[in-house]
Amino acid sequence: MGNYLKRCEELRADTTRHYGCSQAVFIPFAEAMGMDTETAYHLSAHFRAGMLQGEVCGAITGALMALGLAEADSKNAAALLNKVKANHENMLDCRDLLKKWHSAGHSDRKPHCDGMCFECVRLVEELLEKENAGQEG
Repeated sequence: MGNYLKRCEELRADTTRHYGCSQAVFIPFAEAMGMDTETAYHLSAHFRAGMLQGEVCGAITGALMALGLAEADSKNAAALLNKVKANHENMLDCRDLLKKWHSAGHSDRKPHCDGMCFECVRLVEELLEKENAGQEG
């Protein structure tokens, strides 16, 4: 399923249009499930930057949207949130994650945000692979 990550990386590297974290995570899955890019872009637009308020990280909300579109059950959503919390000292909010990043001496937030996007794409891929394997067996 590595195509999702590749597409996310392309979106985050695009300098002609800004793709927020929610968009960069959601769009690859939405495209694969038949949604056009523009619709996915606009649907996920206001979830970036913690719903534009520093709340839950846009990469996480994009991942939850992707799970929902894939009709994954709520156990998968909970698993995603628990894995992100385990990886980030129980933090889910954009402002807290960025504060930690800056307190570690980093000034540019893009590498942090890219990393969150890539992590969330990998987690969605993992969860969907497990769910699909369970349905086949």
